[in-house]
Amino acid sequence: MSSKLLIIERVVDLKKILADKKNRSVGFVPTMGALHNGHRTLIERARAENDFVVVSIFVNPTQFLEGEDFSKYPRTFEKDHEICRLANVDIIFLPTVNEIYKSDDISVISPIKRGYILEGFSRPNHFNGVLTVVLKLFNIVQPTKAYFGKKDAQQLILINQMVQDLYLNIEIVPIDIVRDRDGVALSSRNVYLSQDDRIIARAIPNSLISASKLIMTGERNIIKIETHIKNELKNLQIEYVSILKRDLTQIDQIEMGNSIILIACKVGGVRLIDNLWI
Repeated sequence: MSSKLLIIERVVDLKKILADKKNRSVGFVPTMGALHNGHRTLIERARAENDFVVVSIFVNPTQFLEGEDFSKYPRTFEKDHEICRLANVDIIFLPTVNEIYKSDDISVISPIKRGYILEGFSRPNHFNGVLTVVLKLFNIVQPTKAYFGKKDAQQLILINQMVQDLYLNIEIVPIDIVRDRDGVALSSRNVYLSQDDRIIARAIPNSLISASKLIMTGERNIIKIETHIKNELKNLQIEYVSILKRDLTQIDQIEMGNSIILIACKVGGVRLIDNLWI
């Protein structure tokens, strides 16, 4: 661990520094900034498990669709820097768009089925951008372990698949969802919620708790559980409520230890996602 937090903007400079760390484990936390306690949990886990820790901050344009909030996405570098400093991060990688993307780039295509359901259905080609930038960052940093939150469940599952399918020598470490005191999953977009919207948003984690209790009583029927959740979310704008296997394939009955409930809703125009791994 270095005594000073370095901010590196160029790929060539980062690779030069990391070339000297070949015999040391490198933990990597890729982010789009606007860091919160959820990110801090990832960073702290990386710090505990590795000799060297890199956090990237890059708002990736290729994963935003036309009309989405790329230009408005919160950018809070001073706060992000302080969180990284307090967590004893060694390097913040802060590239520009032109540093990561060139003209007529090669890109990664997400799976035809699993990349175009749920998040991929409402945001087609979103995961092409996610997987492309993550692969680029993996190749730049060449980490021993990379840390991702379970809140972005579909993203985590597809990144795991990419690592396996492309034979990358990286361990993906999933980290449990971090929630605020009211149960709402931490997200950089939560800053967009008004006080009234925040109260309404509590229905999302509450619906998952309610579904969990229903499952604990022995209910396994997917349709019944999804209907129960939708009733709990009747005052929200539901995009999807879906229960799948953890590989994102269809099931008729809950399989304990191999199922996941995924939810996306809009609250006051703010799109929120949440999930429960069963």
